[in-house]
Amino acid sequence: MKTTFSVIKADVGGWPGHALVHPDLEKIANKKLVDAKRSKIISDFHVTHCGDDLELIMTHKSGTDAKEVHELAWDTFCEATEKARDLGLYGAGQDLLVDAFSGNVKGMGPGIAEMEFTERKAEPIIVFMMDKTEPGAFNFPIYKMFADPFNTAGLIIDPSCHDGFQFEIWDIKEHKHVIMNTPEELYDLLALIGAKSRFVIKRVYPKKSSKLPSDEPAAVISTEKLYQIAGEYVGKDDPAAVVRGQSGLPAVGEILEGFTTAHLVSGWMRGSHNGPLLPVSVKDAQCTRFDGPPRVTALGFQLRNSMITEPVDLFDDVAFDRIRSEALHITDYMRRHGPFEPHRLPMEDMEYTTLPNVMKKLSKRFVPTK
Repeated sequence: MKTTFSVIKADVGGWPGHALVHPDLEKIANKKLVDAKRSKIISDFHVTHCGDDLELIMTHKSGTDAKEVHELAWDTFCEATEKARDLGLYGAGQDLLVDAFSGNVKGMGPGIAEMEFTERKAEPIIVFMMDKTEPGAFNFPIYKMFADPFNTAGLIIDPSCHDGFQFEIWDIKEHKHVIMNTPEELYDLLALIGAKSRFVIKRVYPKKSSKLPSDEPAAVISTEKLYQIAGEYVGKDDPAAVVRGQSGLPAVGEILEGFTTAHLVSGWMRGSHNGPLLPVSVKDAQCTRFDGPPRVTALGFQLRNSMITEPVDLFDDVAFDRIRSEALHITDYMRRHGPFEPHRLPMEDMEYTTLPNVMKKLSKRFVPTK
């Protein structure tokens, strides 16, 4: 029987502002998931946070989009929201965009990254969690992991990786997707995913030539767009990703190498600024300076018979100190721009801020230029 690995996350209240998840909310989530494990709804779990997002990491046998698992997550977020309201936390329940559960949490606000697969003899899995940014923030590191031989030596020297991988790309504005092969379509792939606010990597698969099942993902990223769900600006998406490693896939070290450039991502303060992605340990995953800079954490698990080990906090390592220093230098540089682009997002990405109102107010004062 296959195992399903699910990460479902939501912002149900910040402490203070948008900085962190209150410990009482994590306690509620732990209790709910302990009860669910006893009831055999899930096999195993881990509760954590990244910034102000409560993250539920779960394993089970029910497949993706399983009603009982998604309902468990929804009920957990609802109960945590009530506690957040009691504590007077900021934005309590802001990612719960509807009043009642309707089968699964897709389109209801929370982010979902889940995959179903056949376990190998050894199954390393890394869960990446981001705060103050958008799903397209994963485009660069996922590309590096699965398509860049300067990052992933296995693409050159490992026969089981040498044929490359398939990328499932979503057009999140037109609600379409396309499957692209690497290395054959590498330049076309980059033409799309370089536009990270529109084209996002949803899944990566082994090719049919691989010894691994080609219909079982090697990586999956949450791609929910909250502003499209809500019809108004309600914050960035704060995505999560699940990446499998080793034995026909990039090694754990090659996966982590994808985060050794402090690349610029969209989000940060009020979801309206570009800034560097800062890889941090869970203890440092609190967004403070200008509500940021955007953070990413990485927890590594070994999976066996749907049970997970205690996680390893993979960015809690001096090997990432120089990248963090670079990110903080870029933070200083970008902040000096204040309200000017490219620190502030371009006009087309500011649709749900005050800028359209400013343009409307001034519209009659604009006159033709001769």
